[in-house]
Amino acid sequence: MEGETRAVSAQPSVERTLVLLKPDAVGRGVVGEILSRFERKGLEIVALKMLRLDRALAEEQYAEHKGKPFYEGLVRFMTSGPIVAAVIEGRGAISVVRKLIGPTSGQDAPAGTIRGDYGVSDRFNLVHASDSPESARREIARFFREDEFVRRDAERQWIYDRSGGPPL
Repeated sequence: MEGETRAVSAQPSVERTLVLLKPDAVGRGVVGEILSRFERKGLEIVALKMLRLDRALAEEQYAEHKGKPFYEGLVRFMTSGPIVAAVIEGRGAISVVRKLIGPTSGQDAPAGTIRGDYGVSDRFNLVHASDSPESARREIARFFREDEFVRRDAERQWIYDRSGGPPL
């Protein structure tokens, strides 16, 4: 109505998060499908590589779980085959990515999430994503150097309206 004002919620800041596509995602050939979900959501892949984790890097990545019953199996699993590491960027990227991947167990993950659509196990759950800005910074630095990032600012105009003008 004329004269009404709408409350505008604050936009989340642009963040980066680390995503690891685990050996089961690579082995099952669903890497492209998983990455495309992040892009279709409007997030940007700013760094990407395929690698094989050695034990030391896997232990460093999952150090917070050391001493837990699943730790040794997790390290063995993560070193069992190639993984794909990606840095995903966008507004609220950390929470958006975590919502897209779904709960840890594929059996509990709702349809429409990555784990819900592709996973049935809590052990082989396809993807890891940073859970906070602090872990994202630490994990990204573990896998990528700053010179490995690619910027695609010109393409962002199709995701985030920065014109300041009225809608078309």
